[in-house]
Amino acid sequence: FVYHCAPPGMVPWHVTAGMNGAVMVLPREGLTDGKGKELPYDRVYYVGEQDFYVPRDEKGDYKKYETINDSYFDTVQTMRTLVPSRIVFNGAVGALTGDNALKAAVGETVLIIHSQANRDTRPHLIGGHGE
Repeated sequence: FVYHCAPPGMVPWHVTAGMNGAVMVLPREGLTDGKGKELPYDRVYYVGEQDFYVPRDEKGDYKKYETINDSYFDTVQTMRTLVPSRIVFNGAVGALTGDNALKAAVGETVLIIHSQANRDTRPHLIGGHGE
C-alpha cells in the first residue's frame, strides 16, 4: 500500500513534497506463487520513487524561496505540467549507487518492493540480471 497525508486541497502538494511511502503486509505463511508454492527470499529491498516539481524562473534557473510556504503557488503551477523537474529513488541522487547499491550474492533471491505515489511507473529488471 502506498500512503500519503491528505489535508483538504493539498494532496498533490504533499505527495510531490515527499510525504509518502509504502507499507507491505505479508501473509503469516509467507509469499506464494498463486499455486501455493512458497516464494522464499534472502533479502528485501525497498525502492521509493519520488518526483519533484521545482519552479523555474524566466531564464530556466530554479527559483529559491525564503520558506516552503512561499513556493506553494509556483510549485502547484509546476505540478500541473505533469513534468517532474527531478525524479529520484530513495530520496536523493545516488541513493542506490556506489556504497548505497543494492547488493546480493550470486544465488541469493531478492524481493524488491517499489512504490511511487504520484505517477504510474513500471521499473523492471533487464534480462540476464534476475529471474
